[in-house]
Amino acid sequence: MKKKAAICVLALALAMLTSCGDSSSSSENKKDETTKTDRETIYQVSLLQGLTLGDYNGSVSVKELKQKGDTGIGTFEGVNGELIMVDGTVYRAKSDGSIETAPDDETIPFANVTFFDSDEKQDISDVSSIADLKKLLDEKVEKLGKNQFYMVRVDGTFKKMHARSELKQEKPYKPLAEALATDQREFSWDNIEGTVVALYCPQYMKDLNAAGWHLHFVSKDKKYGGHVLELDVDKAELIIDSTQGFNMQLPDTEMFPTLDLTKDQSDDIKKVETKD
Repeated sequence: MKKKAAICVLALALAMLTSCGDSSSSSENKKDETTKTDRETIYQVSLLQGLTLGDYNGSVSVKELKQKGDTGIGTFEGVNGELIMVDGTVYRAKSDGSIETAPDDETIPFANVTFFDSDEKQDISDVSSIADLKKLLDEKVEKLGKNQFYMVRVDGTFKKMHARSELKQEKPYKPLAEALATDQREFSWDNIEGTVVALYCPQYMKDLNAAGWHLHFVSKDKKYGGHVLELDVDKAELIIDSTQGFNMQLPDTEMFPTLDLTKDQSDDIKKVETKD
C-alpha cells in the first residue's frame, strides 16, 4: 500500500513539473510575441496638428518615451528644441544647433518613436539634396508598400547639412508657424558625420501628422543637430524599418480638449516642415 502511495506521489510531482514547464514555455512564447508586436509599432504622442495650433504642453516624460521606442523624432515642452532619439538616447538640438542629452523628467508635447529593426539596407552616395533623398526613399516606399509606416536611419558623412531649431516659447503659446517666423534659428555644417532619423507617414495620416517624410539630424560626436532643411550626402548607409502598427496617445493638457482640429492646417504644416 505504501509502495502504491509513493508511486502516486511521484507521478503527481512529475505531472506538476511538466505542467509548470509547459506554462513557463507558454509564458515565454507570449512574451516573445508581445515583444515582437511592440517592435512593430510607431508610438505617437499627440497630433502634429495640436502642436501647430500651439499646444506645446508636455504630456509624456522622456523616461516614458524611452519605454516606447529607441529611435525617433519630436520636440519638447514649449518647443524647447528638436528631439532626436538614437540608440535609446534622447537628444535635444538647442536653439544654437548644439546638442544635449535630455533629462528623464523633461516632458514632450509631440513625438514619434519605435524600436528600430533593420528590414532593408543600402549604401548610398552623392545624393545632393533633400529632394533627391526623399525621391530615393519614396521609391523604396513604392516597392515596400506606401500604406505602412517607415522609420529610417541614414548613417554617414554629409558634404552639407542645413538644419534648424527654435527658441523656447513662453505662454500664452502662439501657433507654431507664427512662432517659427520669428524664433526659428538655422545653421549649416560642412563635411559632418552623423545620423539622419526620418519618419514616413502614409497619406491617410495627414490629419494626425505630416504625410510623407520628416527628418532630424544628430552628429556622430553628439555636438550638433536639428530639424533637417537641406542636405548633401557624401557616403552613407540607408537603413529602413518597415512598421505596420500605430499607437497614438492623446495629451491630457488644458488646451487639447478645446482645440479646433477640423481646421485645414496643410499650409502651416508645410511652412514648419520646410525652409520655404
